[in-house]
Amino acid sequence: MAKALNLTKSPKTLSTLAEQFKALGDETRLGLMMAVASSEKAEACVCDLTPETGLAQSTVSHHLKLLVDSGLLTRSQRGKWAYYSLTPSAKKLLK
Repeated sequence: MAKALNLTKSPKTLSTLAEQFKALGDETRLGLMMAVASSEKAEACVCDLTPETGLAQSTVSHHLKLLVDSGLLTRSQRGKWAYYSLTPSAKKLLK
């Protein structure tokens, strides 16, 4: 049996959750989230994610920024490449 999502009536919590669901409402961003989640250590470089999408690197970076802004991914810079990993709230949503 599926576990029910525990929602609170806190306006801030509802606003954050709505923003996260909105970010996941785009199939490209959902695909990127799934790619990050299924990668080793749930972390992926933008250089590895771009070829899978068939989109320009700048477009993929824009989608990833929206996921970071919504609190679903974190970004770390290593040299010239950005690496993305799931946040704890993203892990809860994808569970």
